[in-house]
Amino acid sequence: MDAEHMQIGRVAERTGLSLRTIRYYGEVGLVEPSARSRGGFRLYTESDVDRLLLIKQMKPLDFSLEETRELLGVLDRLSADDLTEHDRAALNARLDIFDEAITARCDALREQLARAAEFQGLLRAQRTRRGVRA
Repeated sequence: MDAEHMQIGRVAERTGLSLRTIRYYGEVGLVEPSARSRGGFRLYTESDVDRLLLIKQMKPLDFSLEETRELLGVLDRLSADDLTEHDRAALNARLDIFDEAITARCDALREQLARAAEFQGLLRAQRTRRGVRA
């Protein structure tokens, strides 16, 4: 096996994703293995690992499979050598929209976390007033 290729088990260790999840992402076309071994094992590159890590970060922000596929497509097209300036500008505009969505989702999560922390404080105060130790 080539030193730059990793089998799926190593990729799972590196990404913290399950084998099943990595295979699923391949089935739905998000991350295809870059190669196969003579024995048919999936082989991944560092670029594939980076792609999986990007997908992993989108998941807690509730991006759909289609949104994830779209973002990956935009990033793939941006790396093409034959892009016109018009195409590059359109793709960057789409990235700006994703950036705004990420910011909004992070803000919503921060608000939710602040409400949870406030609730925790209220609950602890109730326990203290009632003489119950935390």
